[in-house]
Amino acid sequence: MDALTEIRRRRTALGISLGELAHAVGRSDATLSRIERGQIRPSYDLVQRILNYLEAQEGLTAPRLTVAELMSRTLTSVESGATLTTAAQRMESGAFSQLPVLDDGRVVGALSETALLRALAQPNAHRLRVRDVLEVAYPVVDEGFPADLLPPLLGRYPAVLVAHRGEVRGIVTKADLIRGLRGTPLRKRPAP
Repeated sequence: MDALTEIRRRRTALGISLGELAHAVGRSDATLSRIERGQIRPSYDLVQRILNYLEAQEGLTAPRLTVAELMSRTLTSVESGATLTTAAQRMESGAFSQLPVLDDGRVVGALSETALLRALAQPNAHRLRVRDVLEVAYPVVDEGFPADLLPPLLGRYPAVLVAHRGEVRGIVTKADLIRGLRGTPLRKRPAP
């Protein structure tokens, strides 16, 4: 049973003691210890109770991060009428691989390093503007948007913009999401 080998790993990842789990499922510490070590085979009913309890704890105790907690509040953007040189300098100075394109606070598109490099390689690059190489705009989500729903969006787009009452306030990149998830404990401990 694969579920049995996962019990100890899931229990310890949640910070649940053997005694707490034993109490929750109505068995002794010794019995659960022997189950975790593979010394006894529990009934199907007991395995279901253990797994249901662990799943409930994972759902209840996993922090609910929002994009507001992950976003970079310093939003660097470029206007669609800017020259490619200006866009390149902005990307280089901030070490950005992409920039949202905003006109009067309204999202009109995006500019990636790939599109910029492709355009700069053209003979008429000095005459091109950002609007000439504009890419699809990044999705815009509200500050309360759950962070656990970001991976599919960030799988399709390099960034997600964050708005408050329609005004763009920040940006979340893949690196921001990784940093936020990595630094988040699985279980919040109650205050002493």
